[in-house]
Amino acid sequence: MFNPNKKYGILGLARSGIAAAYKIKEMGGKAFLSEVQWKDKVSGSNQLEQDFECEFGGHTAKLFDCDEWIVSPGIPLSIPIIQQGKARGISMISEIEFGYQIKAEDSKIIAVTGSNGKSTTASLIYHILLGAGKKAILAGNIGDAFCGYPINQPGIEYIVLEISSFQLDLIQSFKPNVSVILNITPDHLNRYESFDHYAASKFRITENQDGRDYAILNLDSEIIANHIPMIKANQKYFSIQKQYPETDAWMDGKFICFEDLARISMYDLSLRGPHNHANVMASVLAVYSLTGDLDAAIQNLKGFKPLSHRLELVGTVNGVFFYNDSKATNTDSVRSALMSFESPIRIIMGGSDKGEDFGNLTDILKAKASKVYITGETEGKMRQAWLGKLPLVCISDFRACVRAAFEDSLAGDTVVLSPGCASYDRFQNFEHRGETFRQIVQEIIKENEKN
Repeated sequence: MFNPNKKYGILGLARSGIAAAYKIKEMGGKAFLSEVQWKDKVSGSNQLEQDFECEFGGHTAKLFDCDEWIVSPGIPLSIPIIQQGKARGISMISEIEFGYQIKAEDSKIIAVTGSNGKSTTASLIYHILLGAGKKAILAGNIGDAFCGYPINQPGIEYIVLEISSFQLDLIQSFKPNVSVILNITPDHLNRYESFDHYAASKFRITENQDGRDYAILNLDSEIIANHIPMIKANQKYFSIQKQYPETDAWMDGKFICFEDLARISMYDLSLRGPHNHANVMASVLAVYSLTGDLDAAIQNLKGFKPLSHRLELVGTVNGVFFYNDSKATNTDSVRSALMSFESPIRIIMGGSDKGEDFGNLTDILKAKASKVYITGETEGKMRQAWLGKLPLVCISDFRACVRAAFEDSLAGDTVVLSPGCASYDRFQNFEHRGETFRQIVQEIIKENEKN
Protein backbone atom coordinates (compact mmCIF):
# COMPACT_ATOMS: atom_id res chain seq x y z
CA MET A 1 0.00 0.00 0.00
CA PHE A 2 1.04 3.64 -0.42
CA ASN A 3 3.51 4.86 2.15
CA PRO A 4 4.73 8.49 2.02
CA ASN A 5 7.97 7.34 3.64
CA LYS A 6 8.73 5.06 0.72
CA LYS A 7 10.90 6.13 -2.17
CA TYR A 8 9.31 5.03 -5.45
CA GLY A 9 11.31 4.32 -8.58
CA ILE A 10 9.43 5.14 -11.79
CA LEU A 11 10.76 3.17 -14.76
CA GLY A 12 9.61 4.70 -18.04
CA LEU A 13 8.35 8.24 -18.55
CA ALA A 14 5.40 7.72 -20.83
CA ARG A 15 1.83 8.54 -19.82
CA SER A 16 1.40 6.11 -16.94
CA GLY A 17 4.82 6.65 -15.40
CA ILE A 18 4.49 10.43 -15.32
CA ALA A 19 0.95 10.21 -13.92
CA ALA A 20 2.12 7.90 -11.13
CA ALA A 21 5.02 10.21 -10.29
CA TYR A 22 2.80 13.26 -9.91
CA LYS A 23 0.25 11.29 -7.88
CA ILE A 24 3.03 10.24 -5.49
CA LYS A 25 4.19 13.86 -5.22
CA GLU A 26 0.60 15.04 -4.63
CA MET A 27 0.21 12.54 -1.78
CA GLY A 28 3.43 13.61 -0.08
CA GLY A 29 5.69 10.81 -1.30
CA LYS A 30 9.03 10.81 -3.10
CA ALA A 31 9.71 9.51 -6.60
CA PHE A 32 12.88 8.92 -8.61
CA LEU A 33 12.30 8.94 -12.37
CA SER A 34 14.34 6.73 -14.73
CA GLU A 35 14.10 6.73 -18.54
CA VAL A 36 16.20 5.00 -21.23
CA GLN A 37 15.58 7.79 -23.75
CA TRP A 38 17.81 10.84 -23.67
CA LYS A 39 16.40 13.99 -22.14
CA ASP A 40 15.75 15.73 -25.47
CA LYS A 41 13.52 12.82 -26.52
CA VAL A 42 11.26 13.03 -23.45
CA SER A 43 8.31 15.43 -23.61
CA GLY A 44 8.32 17.93 -20.73
CA SER A 45 11.72 16.78 -19.45
CA ASN A 46 12.72 20.22 -18.13
CA GLN A 47 9.61 20.40 -15.95
CA LEU A 48 10.15 16.83 -14.77
CA GLU A 49 13.68 17.72 -13.65
CA GLN A 50 12.31 20.66 -11.68
CA ASP A 51 9.76 18.48 -9.92
CA PHE A 52 11.68 15.22 -9.40
CA GLU A 53 15.07 13.60 -9.23
CA CYS A 54 15.54 12.14 -12.72
CA GLU A 55 17.93 10.15 -14.86
CA PHE A 56 17.85 9.93 -18.65
CA GLY A 57 19.71 7.75 -21.13
CA GLY A 58 19.41 4.49 -19.21
CA HIS A 59 18.31 2.76 -16.01
CA THR A 60 21.17 2.79 -13.48
CA ALA A 61 22.00 1.46 -10.01
CA LYS A 62 20.37 4.58 -8.54
CA LEU A 63 17.11 2.67 -8.80
CA PHE A 64 18.33 0.23 -6.16
CA ASP A 65 17.99 3.02 -3.57
CA CYS A 66 14.21 2.95 -4.11
CA ASP A 67 11.85 0.85 -1.98
CA GLU A 68 9.39 -0.01 -4.74
CA TRP A 69 9.37 0.29 -8.52
CA ILE A 70 6.44 1.28 -10.71
CA VAL A 71 7.27 -0.19 -14.11
CA SER A 72 5.71 1.19 -17.28
CA PRO A 73 3.96 -1.42 -19.46
CA GLY A 74 6.25 -0.78 -22.42
CA ILE A 75 9.29 -2.05 -20.51
CA PRO A 76 9.97 -5.79 -21.01
CA LEU A 77 10.41 -7.63 -17.72
CA SER A 78 13.35 -9.52 -19.23
CA ILE A 79 15.75 -6.55 -19.33
CA PRO A 80 18.79 -6.70 -17.01
CA ILE A 81 17.75 -3.94 -14.59
CA ILE A 82 14.44 -5.70 -13.90
CA GLN A 83 16.19 -9.02 -13.32
CA GLN A 84 18.70 -7.35 -11.01
CA GLY A 85 15.90 -5.67 -9.08
CA LYS A 86 14.08 -8.98 -8.66
CA ALA A 87 17.26 -10.59 -7.37
CA ARG A 88 17.47 -7.85 -4.73
CA GLY A 89 13.87 -8.46 -3.69
CA ILE A 90 12.59 -5.05 -4.79
CA SER A 91 8.80 -4.90 -5.04
CA MET A 92 7.64 -4.09 -8.58
CA ILE A 93 4.13 -3.04 -9.54
CA SER A 94 2.32 -1.53 -12.50
CA GLU A 95 0.66 1.88 -12.49
CA ILE A 96 -2.68 0.04 -12.54
CA GLU A 97 -1.77 -1.72 -9.28
CA PHE A 98 -0.58 1.53 -7.70
CA GLY A 99 -3.80 3.28 -8.71
CA TYR A 100 -5.85 0.48 -7.20
CA GLN A 101 -3.96 0.77 -3.92
CA ILE A 102 -4.71 4.48 -3.56
CA LYS A 103 -8.22 4.74 -5.03
CA ALA A 104 -11.19 5.78 -2.88
CA GLU A 105 -12.91 2.72 -1.41
CA ASP A 106 -16.36 3.55 -2.79
CA SER A 107 -15.25 3.67 -6.44
CA LYS A 108 -16.18 0.52 -8.35
CA ILE A 109 -13.87 -0.82 -11.05
CA ILE A 110 -14.89 -2.45 -14.33
CA ALA A 111 -11.71 -3.78 -15.95
CA VAL A 112 -11.59 -4.97 -19.56
CA THR A 113 -8.92 -7.13 -21.14
CA GLY A 114 -8.59 -9.33 -24.22
CA SER A 115 -6.46 -9.61 -27.33
CA ASN A 116 -8.93 -7.53 -29.36
CA GLY A 117 -11.87 -5.25 -28.70
CA LYS A 118 -10.69 -3.76 -25.40
CA SER A 119 -10.93 -0.10 -26.38
CA THR A 120 -14.35 -0.43 -28.00
CA THR A 121 -15.78 -2.40 -25.08
CA ALA A 122 -14.35 -0.10 -22.41
CA SER A 123 -15.66 2.91 -24.34
CA LEU A 124 -19.10 1.29 -24.66
CA ILE A 125 -19.24 0.64 -20.91
CA TYR A 126 -18.23 4.23 -20.21
CA HIS A 127 -20.85 5.50 -22.68
CA ILE A 128 -23.58 3.40 -21.04
CA LEU A 129 -22.66 4.62 -17.56
CA LEU A 130 -22.62 8.27 -18.61
CA GLY A 131 -26.00 7.79 -20.28
CA ALA A 132 -27.33 6.51 -16.97
CA GLY A 133 -26.12 9.65 -15.21
CA LYS A 134 -23.26 7.94 -13.39
CA LYS A 135 -20.01 9.68 -12.45
CA ALA A 136 -17.47 7.62 -14.34
CA ILE A 137 -13.97 7.84 -15.80
CA LEU A 138 -12.34 5.92 -18.65
CA ALA A 139 -8.65 5.21 -18.15
CA GLY A 140 -5.80 2.73 -18.37
CA ASN A 141 -4.73 1.76 -21.86
CA ILE A 142 -7.19 4.29 -23.30
CA GLY A 143 -7.57 8.00 -22.61
CA ASP A 144 -5.64 9.31 -19.61
CA ALA A 145 -3.61 7.17 -17.25
CA PHE A 146 -5.40 5.75 -14.20
CA CYS A 147 -3.37 7.93 -11.83
CA GLY A 148 -4.08 11.00 -13.95
CA TYR A 149 -7.50 11.29 -12.30
CA PRO A 150 -8.33 12.24 -8.67
CA ILE A 151 -8.92 8.57 -7.89
CA ASN A 152 -7.77 8.97 -4.30
CA GLN A 153 -10.62 11.41 -3.64
CA PRO A 154 -14.32 10.53 -3.22
CA GLY A 155 -16.80 11.33 -5.98
CA ILE A 156 -15.99 8.87 -8.79
CA GLU A 157 -18.65 6.15 -8.84
CA TYR A 158 -17.24 3.96 -11.60
CA ILE A 159 -13.74 3.51 -12.98
CA VAL A 160 -13.65 1.82 -16.40
CA LEU A 161 -10.19 0.47 -17.21
CA GLU A 162 -8.83 -0.94 -20.42
CA ILE A 163 -5.98 -3.21 -19.33
CA SER A 164 -3.28 -4.96 -21.34
CA SER A 165 -1.40 -8.10 -20.39
CA PHE A 166 1.68 -5.95 -19.76
CA GLN A 167 -0.21 -3.99 -17.10
CA LEU A 168 -1.51 -7.19 -15.51
CA ASP A 169 1.97 -8.73 -15.29
CA LEU A 170 2.80 -6.60 -12.25
CA ILE A 171 -0.41 -6.54 -10.22
CA GLN A 172 -0.51 -7.69 -6.60
CA SER A 173 -3.82 -6.81 -4.96
CA PHE A 174 -5.73 -5.43 -7.97
CA LYS A 175 -9.32 -6.64 -7.63
CA PRO A 176 -11.95 -5.25 -10.02
CA ASN A 177 -15.62 -5.43 -9.11
CA VAL A 178 -16.23 -6.61 -12.67
CA SER A 179 -13.63 -8.16 -14.95
CA VAL A 180 -14.24 -8.68 -18.67
CA ILE A 181 -12.21 -11.13 -20.76
CA LEU A 182 -13.23 -10.66 -24.39
CA ASN A 183 -10.96 -13.16 -26.11
CA ILE A 184 -7.44 -14.56 -25.93
CA THR A 185 -5.66 -15.21 -29.21
CA PRO A 186 -1.94 -15.18 -30.14
CA ASP A 187 -0.43 -11.71 -29.68
CA HIS A 188 2.76 -10.16 -28.29
CA LEU A 189 4.57 -13.45 -28.84
CA ASN A 190 7.75 -11.42 -29.27
CA ARG A 191 7.51 -10.57 -25.55
CA TYR A 192 6.16 -13.75 -23.93
CA GLU A 193 7.85 -17.16 -23.84
CA SER A 194 4.73 -18.84 -25.22
CA PHE A 195 1.03 -18.36 -25.88
CA ASP A 196 0.29 -20.04 -22.54
CA HIS A 197 2.38 -17.44 -20.71
CA TYR A 198 0.52 -14.67 -22.54
CA ALA A 199 -2.86 -16.21 -21.65
CA ALA A 200 -1.81 -16.58 -18.01
CA SER A 201 -1.15 -12.83 -17.90
CA LYS A 202 -4.65 -12.12 -19.21
CA PHE A 203 -6.26 -14.38 -16.61
CA ARG A 204 -4.57 -12.46 -13.80
CA ILE A 205 -7.41 -9.94 -14.09
CA THR A 206 -9.56 -12.42 -12.14
CA GLU A 207 -7.03 -13.81 -9.66
CA ASN A 208 -8.01 -11.65 -6.68
CA GLN A 209 -11.75 -11.65 -7.34
CA ASP A 210 -14.17 -13.46 -5.04
CA GLY A 211 -17.89 -14.13 -4.68
CA ARG A 212 -18.65 -10.42 -4.32
CA ASP A 213 -17.34 -9.74 -7.83
CA TYR A 214 -18.30 -10.60 -11.41
CA ALA A 215 -16.39 -11.97 -14.38
CA ILE A 216 -17.84 -11.51 -17.88
CA LEU A 217 -16.52 -14.30 -20.11
CA ASN A 218 -16.61 -15.29 -23.78
CA LEU A 219 -17.78 -18.90 -24.12
CA ASP A 220 -16.72 -18.97 -27.78
CA SER A 221 -13.09 -19.00 -26.62
CA GLU A 222 -11.95 -22.50 -25.70
CA ILE A 223 -9.08 -21.26 -23.57
CA ILE A 224 -11.42 -18.98 -21.59
CA ALA A 225 -14.05 -21.70 -21.19
CA ASN A 226 -11.40 -24.11 -19.88
CA HIS A 227 -10.28 -21.56 -17.28
CA ILE A 228 -13.78 -21.03 -15.81
CA PRO A 229 -13.32 -23.49 -12.89
CA MET A 230 -10.36 -21.42 -11.63
CA ILE A 231 -12.39 -18.19 -11.42
CA LYS A 232 -13.95 -17.48 -8.01
CA ALA A 233 -16.09 -14.51 -9.06
CA ASN A 234 -19.73 -14.76 -10.12
CA GLN A 235 -19.81 -15.33 -13.85
CA LYS A 236 -21.86 -14.15 -16.81
CA TYR A 237 -21.27 -15.59 -20.27
CA PHE A 238 -21.74 -14.38 -23.83
CA SER A 239 -21.47 -16.08 -27.22
CA ILE A 240 -21.93 -15.01 -30.83
CA GLN A 241 -21.55 -18.52 -32.24
CA LYS A 242 -24.36 -20.39 -30.50
CA GLN A 243 -26.63 -20.33 -27.49
CA TYR A 244 -25.30 -22.49 -24.69
CA PRO A 245 -27.71 -23.37 -21.84
CA GLU A 246 -25.75 -21.17 -19.44
CA THR A 247 -25.27 -18.21 -21.79
CA ASP A 248 -26.45 -14.79 -20.57
CA ALA A 249 -26.13 -13.06 -23.97
CA TRP A 250 -26.34 -14.58 -27.45
CA MET A 251 -27.33 -13.95 -31.08
CA ASP A 252 -30.79 -14.90 -32.35
CA GLY A 253 -30.87 -13.99 -36.02
CA LYS A 254 -30.44 -10.23 -36.20
CA PHE A 255 -31.03 -9.75 -32.48
CA ILE A 256 -28.67 -9.68 -29.51
CA CYS A 257 -30.55 -11.29 -26.62
CA PHE A 258 -29.94 -10.94 -22.90
CA GLU A 259 -31.18 -13.57 -20.41
CA ASP A 260 -34.56 -13.92 -22.16
CA LEU A 261 -35.33 -10.50 -20.66
CA ALA A 262 -34.43 -8.04 -23.40
CA ARG A 263 -32.96 -7.81 -26.87
CA ILE A 264 -31.66 -5.27 -29.36
CA SER A 265 -31.44 -5.44 -33.14
CA MET A 266 -27.91 -5.33 -34.50
CA TYR A 267 -29.24 -2.89 -37.12
CA ASP A 268 -29.88 -0.40 -34.30
CA LEU A 269 -26.15 -0.34 -33.57
CA SER A 270 -23.47 1.71 -35.32
CA LEU A 271 -20.85 -1.01 -34.84
CA ARG A 272 -19.96 -3.25 -37.77
CA GLY A 273 -19.13 -6.96 -37.60
CA PRO A 274 -19.79 -9.99 -35.37
CA HIS A 275 -16.81 -9.14 -33.15
CA ASN A 276 -18.52 -5.88 -32.24
CA HIS A 277 -21.73 -7.72 -31.38
CA ALA A 278 -19.62 -9.62 -28.83
CA ASN A 279 -18.27 -6.31 -27.51
CA VAL A 280 -21.85 -5.06 -27.07
CA MET A 281 -22.83 -8.21 -25.17
CA ALA A 282 -19.86 -7.91 -22.83
CA SER A 283 -20.48 -4.20 -22.22
CA VAL A 284 -24.15 -4.61 -21.34
CA LEU A 285 -23.48 -7.60 -19.07
CA ALA A 286 -20.70 -5.71 -17.26
CA VAL A 287 -22.91 -2.72 -16.46
CA TYR A 288 -25.93 -4.89 -15.69
CA SER A 289 -23.86 -6.87 -13.16
CA LEU A 290 -23.30 -3.74 -11.09
CA THR A 291 -26.45 -1.70 -11.64
CA GLY A 292 -29.06 -4.44 -11.98
CA ASP A 293 -30.84 -2.39 -14.66
CA LEU A 294 -30.70 -4.30 -17.94
CA ASP A 295 -33.18 -2.14 -19.87
CA ALA A 296 -31.27 1.05 -19.05
CA ALA A 297 -27.97 -0.53 -20.08
CA ILE A 298 -29.42 -1.48 -23.48
CA GLN A 299 -31.15 1.86 -23.95
CA ASN A 300 -27.94 3.76 -23.24
CA LEU A 301 -26.11 1.92 -26.01
CA LYS A 302 -27.75 4.27 -28.48
CA GLY A 303 -25.68 7.14 -29.76
CA PHE A 304 -22.35 5.37 -29.39
CA LYS A 305 -19.98 6.21 -32.23
CA PRO A 306 -17.29 3.72 -33.32
CA LEU A 307 -13.72 4.57 -32.35
CA SER A 308 -11.22 5.76 -34.94
CA HIS A 309 -8.92 3.25 -36.66
CA ARG A 310 -11.35 0.36 -36.10
CA LEU A 311 -13.11 -0.48 -39.38
CA GLU A 312 -13.64 3.25 -39.82
CA LEU A 313 -14.99 4.39 -43.19
CA VAL A 314 -12.61 7.20 -44.16
CA GLY A 315 -13.70 7.93 -47.72
CA THR A 316 -15.35 6.89 -50.96
CA VAL A 317 -13.76 7.54 -54.36
CA ASN A 318 -15.51 6.68 -57.64
CA GLY A 319 -17.57 4.08 -55.82
CA VAL A 320 -14.56 2.55 -54.03
CA PHE A 321 -14.90 2.40 -50.22
CA PHE A 322 -11.86 2.86 -47.96
CA TYR A 323 -11.84 1.49 -44.40
CA ASN A 324 -9.18 2.26 -41.81
CA ASP A 325 -8.62 -0.71 -39.49
CA SER A 326 -5.12 0.26 -38.39
CA LYS A 327 -5.85 -1.00 -34.86
CA ALA A 328 -5.81 -4.54 -36.30
CA THR A 329 -2.33 -5.37 -35.02
CA ASN A 330 -2.68 -9.17 -34.87
CA THR A 331 -4.06 -11.93 -37.07
CA ASP A 332 -7.23 -12.47 -35.06
CA SER A 333 -8.28 -8.84 -35.53
CA VAL A 334 -7.70 -9.23 -39.29
CA ARG A 335 -9.97 -12.28 -39.20
CA SER A 336 -12.67 -10.16 -37.52
CA ALA A 337 -12.29 -7.46 -40.18
CA LEU A 338 -12.63 -9.98 -43.01
CA MET A 339 -15.77 -11.43 -41.45
CA SER A 340 -17.33 -7.96 -41.32
CA PHE A 341 -17.72 -7.69 -45.11
CA GLU A 342 -20.04 -9.78 -47.27
CA SER A 343 -18.14 -9.29 -50.53
CA PRO A 344 -14.39 -9.96 -50.99
CA ILE A 345 -12.19 -6.97 -50.18
CA ARG A 346 -8.81 -5.63 -51.23
CA ILE A 347 -6.81 -5.80 -48.00
CA ILE A 348 -3.59 -3.92 -47.18
CA MET A 349 -1.40 -5.79 -44.70
CA GLY A 350 2.07 -5.67 -43.15
CA GLY A 351 4.08 -3.87 -40.51
CA SER A 352 6.44 -4.79 -37.69
CA ASP A 353 6.56 -8.44 -36.69
CA LYS A 354 5.06 -9.65 -33.40
CA GLY A 355 5.97 -13.29 -33.94
CA GLU A 356 2.68 -14.52 -35.39
CA ASP A 357 2.06 -17.28 -37.94
CA PHE A 358 0.47 -15.58 -40.96
CA GLY A 359 -0.28 -18.96 -42.51
CA ASN A 360 -3.25 -19.19 -40.14
CA LEU A 361 -5.00 -16.57 -42.29
CA THR A 362 -4.57 -18.35 -45.63
CA ASP A 363 -8.00 -19.99 -45.79
CA ILE A 364 -10.02 -16.95 -44.73
CA LEU A 365 -8.05 -14.67 -47.05
CA LYS A 366 -8.83 -17.05 -49.92
CA ALA A 367 -12.51 -16.74 -49.11
CA LYS A 368 -12.77 -13.06 -48.20
CA ALA A 369 -9.97 -11.15 -50.02
CA SER A 370 -9.89 -10.55 -53.76
CA LYS A 371 -6.26 -9.40 -53.49
CA VAL A 372 -3.73 -8.94 -50.67
CA TYR A 373 -1.42 -5.90 -50.78
CA ILE A 374 1.68 -6.39 -48.62
CA THR A 375 3.97 -3.66 -47.32
CA GLY A 376 6.37 -3.06 -44.44
CA GLU A 377 8.81 -5.10 -42.40
CA THR A 378 6.81 -8.34 -42.63
CA GLU A 379 6.62 -8.23 -46.44
CA GLY A 380 9.04 -11.13 -46.85
CA LYS A 381 7.44 -13.28 -44.14
CA MET A 382 3.95 -12.74 -45.55
CA ARG A 383 5.09 -13.44 -49.11
CA GLN A 384 6.66 -16.69 -47.94
CA ALA A 385 3.42 -17.71 -46.18
CA TRP A 386 1.10 -16.92 -49.11
CA LEU A 387 3.06 -17.07 -52.38
CA GLY A 388 1.24 -19.32 -54.83
CA LYS A 389 -1.80 -19.54 -52.55
CA LEU A 390 -3.21 -15.99 -52.71
CA PRO A 391 -3.22 -13.12 -55.23
CA LEU A 392 -0.46 -10.88 -53.85
CA VAL A 393 0.91 -7.42 -54.60
CA CYS A 394 4.11 -6.55 -52.70
CA ILE A 395 5.01 -2.85 -52.53
CA SER A 396 7.47 -1.60 -49.93
CA ASP A 397 6.30 2.02 -49.98
CA PHE A 398 3.11 2.46 -47.92
CA ARG A 399 1.72 5.33 -49.97
CA ALA A 400 2.33 3.50 -53.25
CA CYS A 401 0.70 0.39 -51.81
CA VAL A 402 -2.51 2.25 -50.93
CA ARG A 403 -2.61 3.88 -54.34
CA ALA A 404 -2.07 0.54 -56.08
CA ALA A 405 -5.07 -0.91 -54.25
CA PHE A 406 -7.19 2.01 -55.46
CA GLU A 407 -5.94 1.80 -59.05
CA ASP A 408 -6.85 -1.90 -59.18
CA SER A 409 -10.37 -1.24 -57.86
CA LEU A 410 -13.68 -0.89 -59.66
CA ALA A 411 -16.83 0.86 -58.45
CA GLY A 412 -18.32 -1.15 -55.60
CA ASP A 413 -14.96 -2.48 -54.38
CA THR A 414 -13.76 -2.07 -50.81
CA VAL A 415 -10.16 -1.35 -49.76
CA VAL A 416 -9.34 -2.10 -46.12
CA LEU A 417 -6.16 -1.28 -44.22
CA SER A 418 -6.02 -4.15 -41.72
CA PRO A 419 -2.30 -4.75 -41.20
CA GLY A 420 -2.24 -7.69 -38.79
CA CYS A 421 1.02 -6.27 -37.42
CA ALA A 422 2.31 -3.56 -35.13
CA SER A 423 3.18 -0.22 -36.70
CA TYR A 424 6.65 0.51 -35.36
CA ASP A 425 8.53 -0.37 -38.54
CA ARG A 426 7.71 3.07 -39.98
CA PHE A 427 5.09 4.77 -37.80
CA GLN A 428 4.97 6.11 -34.25
CA ASN A 429 1.93 3.98 -33.39
CA PHE A 430 -1.22 2.53 -34.96
CA GLU A 431 -2.93 5.94 -34.78
CA HIS A 432 -0.13 7.51 -36.84
CA ARG A 433 -0.47 4.72 -39.39
CA GLY A 434 -4.25 5.17 -39.56
CA GLU A 435 -3.99 8.94 -39.94
CA THR A 436 -1.43 8.51 -42.72
CA PHE A 437 -3.84 6.15 -44.51
CA ARG A 438 -6.64 8.69 -44.06
CA GLN A 439 -4.45 11.45 -45.55
CA ILE A 440 -3.58 9.32 -48.58
CA VAL A 441 -7.27 8.57 -49.16
CA GLN A 442 -8.08 12.28 -48.93
CA GLU A 443 -5.36 13.01 -51.50
CA ILE A 444 -6.92 10.43 -53.84
CA ILE A 445 -10.37 11.99 -53.32
CA LYS A 446 -9.10 15.49 -54.19
CA GLU A 447 -7.26 14.26 -57.28
CA ASN A 448 -10.37 12.53 -58.59
CA GLU A 449 -12.58 15.55 -57.89
CA LYS A 450 -10.46 17.50 -60.38
CA ASN A 451 -10.83 14.88 -63.12
